[in-house]
Amino acid sequence: MKRRNTIVSIQGDRFLINGELTYKERYWEGNRIEGLLMNTRMVQGIFDDRNQDTVGRWVYPDTGVWDPERNTREFIEQMPLWKEHGILAFTINLQGGSPEGYSKTQPWYNSAFLPDGTLDPAYMGRLERIMDKADELGMVVILGYFYFGQDNRLESERAVKQATANATAWILEKGYTNVLVEIANECDNGKYTQPIIKAERIHELIELVQMMSRAVRPIQPLLTGASFVFQTPTDNVMECSDYVLIHGNVSDVNWMPQQIQLVKDRSSYRGQPIVNNEDDHFDFEQEKNHLKISVQHGVSWGYFDPGESNYCDGYQCPPVQWGINTERKQGFFNKLKEITGVGAAVK
Repeated sequence: MKRRNTIVSIQGDRFLINGELTYKERYWEGNRIEGLLMNTRMVQGIFDDRNQDTVGRWVYPDTGVWDPERNTREFIEQMPLWKEHGILAFTINLQGGSPEGYSKTQPWYNSAFLPDGTLDPAYMGRLERIMDKADELGMVVILGYFYFGQDNRLESERAVKQATANATAWILEKGYTNVLVEIANECDNGKYTQPIIKAERIHELIELVQMMSRAVRPIQPLLTGASFVFQTPTDNVMECSDYVLIHGNVSDVNWMPQQIQLVKDRSSYRGQPIVNNEDDHFDFEQEKNHLKISVQHGVSWGYFDPGESNYCDGYQCPPVQWGINTERKQGFFNKLKEITGVGAAVK
């Protein structure tokens, strides 16, 4: 097994990398940044489309064809730049996310799982290259397993369990220690077709990952949870999750502090770190914005950019331009650099 460089762990409600609190001793406008895990949603890093009727939507303008290997290669090329601006983590998903930003239907076929839950070697090869680079850079990967609109590609509940077990075994066999597992993106979304992935039962899959990882790595098991968007994470999920995942895609800016407080007030909340790993609200120079509100409440924040005038301007929609190439991206990364100090110790 390859020796790994990066270990993510938790101490109370804060994150550590290689035994040291992230952004050590950093404060911004009186808010403690130390221990947060600032992140971006980059879920399409291993994207592909098996549907020949839709794959033509994602062609590169300079070649006229879609190329999943190019997508991953260009993703990896930009990772050091994200790190230089204070990003310590990014979310990637084995079933991606909507390549249109937001979609009513999802006819494309983007899944690292075959129908029976077997892992697709091409997807996992691309993921391995990204994971290796993250490990080299000291970055954390929030690895999502399932996405609504693609979970129906799995033929049965048994296949879902097998997919969960196979993905977890792959992480453990490769020896990655820089991973936070997100079983499903927005498990409270009614578009999931597999009941075991929905909020009422997803704790079964969280516990499966925890059981498998503790059997192999009792001292450093995989940290596991599932994200919510429409409601406060449910008790069955918070009781077993190692960290709590929320999203901020709600129009009312006052919703964010309310959501955070609702989490902390739940009897099932044990003081775990709270991570917002998807938020499409910006206005970074305004007095009230989701990024600032999150750090004021000790919550890690995740930038989700579906695009501006052209979907490809964002990070969600292929063919993705993974650089910091728009005013919106520049606004975020510059603000993050200011907030984190890129490791500087300033109070």
